[in-house]
Amino acid sequence: MPQQVVMGAMMTCTFGVAPAPLAVAPMGPPVLAGAMPAATIMHYAPLVNIPTFGMCNSPANPVVIAATAAKLGVFTPMPCVPATAAPWVPGVPLVMINNLPALNNTCQCICTWGGVITFTEAGQLTVMD
Repeated sequence: MPQQVVMGAMMTCTFGVAPAPLAVAPMGPPVLAGAMPAATIMHYAPLVNIPTFGMCNSPANPVVIAATAAKLGVFTPMPCVPATAAPWVPGVPLVMINNLPALNNTCQCICTWGGVITFTEAGQLTVMD
């Protein structure tokens, strides 16, 4: 079942080697979900909202290409610097946060180097009875 994504939601990238938490920077009056700042599709800024995923394994990343060429063709991963240029898709257009579609855990963000960023955890706490 889809869940609202909040600050600290865990993400992975198909070309990254480590998970990373989403940072939700304020974009207007704070809106909370489960006592945490709620995210929108516009929380996609590299290194502001989406931190590094450790090392990048994308063969399309120019830094990886250069490092591989320098090692005479031996594939060489390099530090990840996300290159997200467009908002998360598809978003939740029926739920608006500060006039922007909300972000749920089924949304994806595409890195310029071909990685697909997805959520492994929405960041919501589950209360057990």
